[in-house]
Amino acid sequence: MTPAGPLLRVTNVVKHFRGKRSGVLGAKHALIHAVDDVSFDIGAGETLGIVGESGCGKSTLARTLVRLIEPTSGQAWFEGRDIFALSPKEMRRVRKDIQMIFQDPYSSVNPRMTVEAIVAEAWDGVPGAAPKRFRRNRVVELLQRVGLDADALDRYPREFSGGQLQRIGIARALAVDPRLLICDEPVSALDISIQAQVLNLLKQLQRDSNLACIFISHDLAVVQHVTDRIAVMYFGKIVELGPAAELCDNPSHPYTQALLSAVPVAARRRDLEPDRRIRLEGELPDPSDPPSGCRFRTRCWKAQQRCADEVPALIERVQPGVLSACHFAEPLAQIAPPAPTQTSIA
Repeated sequence: MTPAGPLLRVTNVVKHFRGKRSGVLGAKHALIHAVDDVSFDIGAGETLGIVGESGCGKSTLARTLVRLIEPTSGQAWFEGRDIFALSPKEMRRVRKDIQMIFQDPYSSVNPRMTVEAIVAEAWDGVPGAAPKRFRRNRVVELLQRVGLDADALDRYPREFSGGQLQRIGIARALAVDPRLLICDEPVSALDISIQAQVLNLLKQLQRDSNLACIFISHDLAVVQHVTDRIAVMYFGKIVELGPAAELCDNPSHPYTQALLSAVPVAARRRDLEPDRRIRLEGELPDPSDPPSGCRFRTRCWKAQQRCADEVPALIERVQPGVLSACHFAEPLAQIAPPAPTQTSIA
């Protein structure tokens, strides 16, 4: 964290979608709770991982932060300006500093455009960013920076592998010299053999440019190796947040403990034996009708009446610097697998 404060401070962000819910009397209008009261900050040059199961709100949060979708409420302060309050014209200027890399490299590029046009497109909305007579040389420099040759310039996306296309997407994001890079599952669509190459490239580029990075993934094993801090999301809320090493070595929230216990043995703590894997039971809640109190309680083996009556605050509970939203947070060494049958609090 820089002495001047965070580069981005996210405060109480909420995103609800209007949807329909089936009932006895037919479909009813309902609010889908995708992101609920999320707060965090990130400093210049820092990497924050956001991890959780599919559907927990990670990608919705990412798209909200760059205003590809509009928030329901909350603030996102980037260098002292609330980007949610900016006009479209003002937001176009800020978007130069906040770039996004998407999950699917195939759908994030125009198949009818050459690589040169795809990368150079980033400058179209930034007046004076790159005079047209210099753009081809600039694109070559960017491609070389991400490990591709100049012979890619006049080729089309169909001629490249997924890993190569993701590198092209990274080059496009870097074209406008951003301050913050938001990576939404950037390697999940790639073969295992290619994932490490792209991850190493992102880490190297971040070090070279002092980029801040929000790295979104469902894979805790990946996140813990590429981030400085980790925020664990469950059902639209952050349930644990702290330095990557401390959080992964000693998680105190039951959901984080369950995620960690599912990581392959070679990638996690050796003292967490395979027979201590936590297998969660129960159904995921209905996003249009979230449970009262703690949202994880319907699948948690520790759930008590207090969990239904009171929303747990995200505060320090077990170790300094690690925030946990659990009334009954406890160190990893004290966890035990849930019993074969659970009694959920209604």
